[in-house]
Amino acid sequence: MVREGLRESAIVALQSVLVVAAVWVLLWVVGKLWVVLLPVLLAIIVCTVLWPPVGWLRRKGVPPAAAALLMMVIAIGVVAAVIALIVPSVVRQAPELAARATDGLRRLQDWAQGPPLNIRDEQIDNAVHAIVDKLQSSSATIASGVFSGVGTATSLLVTLFTLIVLVFFFLKDGPKFTPWIDRTVGHPSATHISEVLRRMWSTLGGFIRTQAIVSLVDATFIGIGLFILQVPLAGVLMVITFMGGFIPIVGAFVAGALAVLIALVSNGLTTALIVLAIIIGVQQLEGNVLQPWLQAKSMNLHAVIVLLAVTLGGSIFGITGAFLAVPAAATFTVVLRYLNEQIAKRAGETIPPEGAPVTENVGVPDDKEPPDAGDGDDNDADASP
Repeated sequence: MVREGLRESAIVALQSVLVVAAVWVLLWVVGKLWVVLLPVLLAIIVCTVLWPPVGWLRRKGVPPAAAALLMMVIAIGVVAAVIALIVPSVVRQAPELAARATDGLRRLQDWAQGPPLNIRDEQIDNAVHAIVDKLQSSSATIASGVFSGVGTATSLLVTLFTLIVLVFFFLKDGPKFTPWIDRTVGHPSATHISEVLRRMWSTLGGFIRTQAIVSLVDATFIGIGLFILQVPLAGVLMVITFMGGFIPIVGAFVAGALAVLIALVSNGLTTALIVLAIIIGVQQLEGNVLQPWLQAKSMNLHAVIVLLAVTLGGSIFGITGAFLAVPAAATFTVVLRYLNEQIAKRAGETIPPEGAPVTENVGVPDDKEPPDAGDGDDNDADASP
């Protein structure tokens, strides 16, 4: 008994080491190919947003190239208009935003040093100074232009051009990709690859659309509260809240804390508490109503997994990695779920009931009925469009 237990523990430990090593190798490869992978990943995410209207235009008889080009022109126009309206104000007010946040941190420090907490200076000085330095350096960077320098500007332009070209061809020729896999790989591998890609596409699309709607609702309600309370920089805080919504947990926390700090410095403790109550109320609306309604169980990621993914992605690849971390974790989970299904089928086991709704929601577009789990034809269910 003891020997068998030790052997099983050794096997589990070896498997864990192999998984960690595989993840490390994967991250190393991604880091080496980041310049190439970044526009591809961003193009796929953009296509998940633009594909529904492009598909509608194609069903109405518009040629694929014309439909893709039309939606890209509209999207670029909308983005350019938003940038022209918002970015100058954000850049102009960034130093003031950092200064007010710094004052808020110092006021919190003074409060923490008094009763009833009576925290000593040395216990919080290092953390406060680090945050203040970060805020001040960030404001200087934003005010002077983040994308300064010939090398960075050239890299940005190349990435942007590659992104636009990839989006066009993905929208134009996307439906041809699955048949190409079928011809190249062959049956049965092509069936599994196509099914996994379809589920990943559905998951990515659901995540991006849901986060966009949730972020817009958060920014709107919190912004209305800030304007009513006459908190300075309310417009900038709305933009930060919207952008932070695409980085789950961490983004909402940072944006909310910043809004409370600005309100504390500018309007006093009462207004800051009201702002905090508004943010908590909106977050409760988001977590208990909006996300379950819009996203259902398509992601089904625990908050700890989300937090770890955002932390890992942000620490390795910066703000872009933090933004892409949750979609990457969700698509990786889709692959694991599909492998679990196939292993269970090979072993003749029944997939747990709680897993079935997740698989159906992830793998089936909103406008189609899910396959009948009770028809007994597993192969047809896996290969259904």
